[in-house]
Amino acid sequence: MSEASRKVIIVAAGRGRRLGPETADIPKCMVSVAGQPILHWQLHGFAAVGLSQFLVVRGYLGDRIEGRGAKLRFVENRQWQDNNILASLMCAGDQLNGGFFFSYCDIVYTPEVVARLAARARSQCAAPVSLIIDRAWADTYQGRPLHPLGEAELSLVQGQGPDARVTRVGKGAVEREQAAGEFIGLAYFSAQGAAALRAVWDKALAQGGLQAPFGRAPTLRQAYLTDALNAMADEGVRMEPVFIDGQWREIDTPQDLAAAEKVVTGWG
Repeated sequence: MSEASRKVIIVAAGRGRRLGPETADIPKCMVSVAGQPILHWQLHGFAAVGLSQFLVVRGYLGDRIEGRGAKLRFVENRQWQDNNILASLMCAGDQLNGGFFFSYCDIVYTPEVVARLAARARSQCAAPVSLIIDRAWADTYQGRPLHPLGEAELSLVQGQGPDARVTRVGKGAVEREQAAGEFIGLAYFSAQGAAALRAVWDKALAQGGLQAPFGRAPTLRQAYLTDALNAMADEGVRMEPVFIDGQWREIDTPQDLAAAEKVVTGWG
């Protein structure tokens, strides 16, 4: 893993309306979970494996994002109200070269999860893209009727061991019975993987622009990262699963927040 590929990009532009008053005065990544903001849980995990180059794509109340000692650089998504995750990430398009770690802004995970991803990224035989996949995903949906199973970014994995590859991922893209687990929103793109991601984006822009359908999304502007991952898989880009069993939580609703409060206590 080169020095250039040690950067971490966190997409934190959206408001998180489903959290209600929790995001009235702060962006979603700054919502507190067990005494510290979601973002700080993430920074702690990355710092534990020696990663300290953080780039945050910000939008809603972006000036209220702070790193508690970590040095953050920012890229502005001035159209955050209309963009989804993929378009938001591409606001940092010129920062993708060389590879990067990637995280959604509304998930918390243990340092051990980051360590597994970092170890894979450092491997000489790592795939262009590595995705953290939770095999115990169904357990995280207990007591979350406001965030049903249909919203899980399930993953289809073919092969086993070092030959395993993710061939399909996303909400509604994989049947529950076929799923190997859920993509949690934490990934690593090598220099090759980052170039493939950018190529998929540029191709989509050239063919139809931001208002044309892309993947399962009605428009490219509203596409998820998983829409781009599926396009990359269709192009033959190898994406490998890095399996975990729990050790993370998504925070999208007040029920999610309450559940995460219970789980993360004791993570340190």
